[in-house]
This record gives sequence, structure tokens and C-alpha cells, in this order.
Amino acid sequence: MIFKETNNKDFPTIILLHGGGLSNWSLQNIVNQLQTDFHVVTPIIDGHGDDGEEEFISISDSATKLTSYIDTRCNGKVFAIGGLSIGAQIVTEILSQRENIAEYAIIESALVYPIKGITAMTIPVYKLCYGLLKKRWFSKMQAKTLCVSPGKFEQYYQDSIRISRQSLINITLSNGNYDLKSSISNTKSKVLIIVGEKEIGIMKKSAQRLHDAIRVSELYIATKMKHGEISLMYPQKYIELIKLFFVQ
Repeated sequence: MIFKETNNKDFPTIILLHGGGLSNWSLQNIVNQLQTDFHVVTPIIDGHGDDGEEEFISISDSATKLTSYIDTRCNGKVFAIGGLSIGAQIVTEILSQRENIAEYAIIESALVYPIKGITAMTIPVYKLCYGLLKKRWFSKMQAKTLCVSPGKFEQYYQDSIRISRQSLINITLSNGNYDLKSSISNTKSKVLIIVGEKEIGIMKKSAQRLHDAIRVSELYIATKMKHGEISLMYPQKYIELIKLFFVQ
């Protein structure tokens, strides 16, 4: 895991984790605006982007690495920690393990119900289809699904061809098998849970499950939006949303 950070280290620290298949560049518009008030850290999750050579192991492994960073570089606690998709699952795992690691947390589109049959499907599918990742036409389809803006497509494509087959398998299995731990109810963080109105049913159920499990939480349904769309396509709206949450 590679940690990118802004220079203003005396400001309150916000850690933001990108989604699966993306990297820290997907958060740049958000970072540019938040850095006037916060020290912003954007880890690159193993197997992604500039950390493509490091094999992704699991959500739990990533949570351990990020917690270690917070302990050694942030005195064990940050102002806020947030993430999208698998990044949000990593945040959820950290909150489940350490009840007082952040004052605030933002969980955007986190799957917390295991998907039946994901293990049996994943390995055969990627053995057959892994080569498609190197095809630009396929990457364009994937980029659209992931709400990657046209201006960031080339960066996305270059990163996608660097990800190893094993990392891709491990990411898919870790994401699809993740189950919410009951210990999440012990978190002392104030948690904003975000889900898109146009997301599939299991994602909306996951958001509701998180909201029910976390005592101090707010559920925000992004109207007419897909998975990750609010932070990736409407960063200003995302920033306004989280800043309002911080002052409540």
C-alpha cells in the first residue's frame, strides 16, 4: 500500500480510499478542494495503479496496513476516514476492529452481504477473460460502468493493464465474500453511509444494514445516481455533503 498525502500535515487528517479498479487519481478533484482545510491522505490499495506490482491479498490485510499507518503516522487516530466500494469495505473493517480510530467515517457503496457462488465463479471466469483487460474497447466499457470520466480514461486504461490476474481474483473474492462483523456496533465514529438510488438491491440492503448496525450514523441516498457516481462524477456535491456531516 502506497500512501500519497498533501503537505499540510498540521491540519486535521482525512484518509480517502479509492474503489476497486481505480487508484488515487480518481480522488484528485476531491483532494484539490479539501487540502485547503485538511491534511489529505489517499492510499493506493495493493494491486492498483502505482502499487500494481504488490499483490492484493484481502480486505483484512489492507485494513491492517492502513491501521498500522494511522498508528505510526497519525498517533492512532484521524479526523475522518472514508472510502468507495472495496475502499469502503476496508473502512468498515477498520471500524469493526478499532472503535475509536476516527472521529468521522464515510462509507460509500460498501457491499456487506456475501454473494452466493462468487468463489466458484471467479477463478474460471478470470482464467478465460483476463486478457480482455488489455483491450481498449473492453476498458472503455468498464470505465463507463465505474463512472470514470472521459478525461481520466487513459490513466484508468494504463492502470488496468498493470493489475495481475491473482490480484484481480483476490479483489473479487474479498469483495464478494465480505460479511459485516457485529463488532461494527462498537464504533465510536460518526458514520455517513452513502448509496446510489440506481444501485442494485444488495447494495441498498447493505447500506441499510450498516445504518441499522451503527448507532451514530446517517444514511444518504444519492438521487438518480449509480455506484460511486456522486464522488467520482460530482466531487463538489460529495464535498458539500461530507462537510455538512462534519459540522452536525
